[in-house]
Amino acid sequence: MRKFLTALILIPLGLLFVVFAVANRQFVTVSFDPFMANDPALSTTLPLFLLLILVAALGVLAGGCAVWFGQRRWRRAARKHEADARSVRAELADLRASAVASRPDQGHLPQRLPAPSGTGLYGPVGRDKQRATL
Repeated sequence: MRKFLTALILIPLGLLFVVFAVANRQFVTVSFDPFMANDPALSTTLPLFLLLILVAALGVLAGGCAVWFGQRRWRRAARKHEADARSVRAELADLRASAVASRPDQGHLPQRLPAPSGTGLYGPVGRDKQRATL
């Protein structure tokens, strides 16, 4: 289902991209020199569709970097909590091992539950609170 939805979105977007590229093949000059407009030192000529795609890609990259830097506090907190959880799990394992080792004769046997006495929480086993048979 996921592949179908991905194809349902990507195929029309790809078609739009191809139509846009074919319709905007004219070349434009991009200048990076604000002081000399008639003869810029830093300029390049490329197709309009390529310029727009490059600008969009740079925008996506800049937005991704901004979000990544904005979330650094949450990543730091997650690392700290993961380290805390790891140390607490290790301490719990040590405590369980010492508790098992401190029991002299039951160290290797599993804990046994008491045998049922024939009465449940609300009276005899098999009856509910109003003493109806279950």
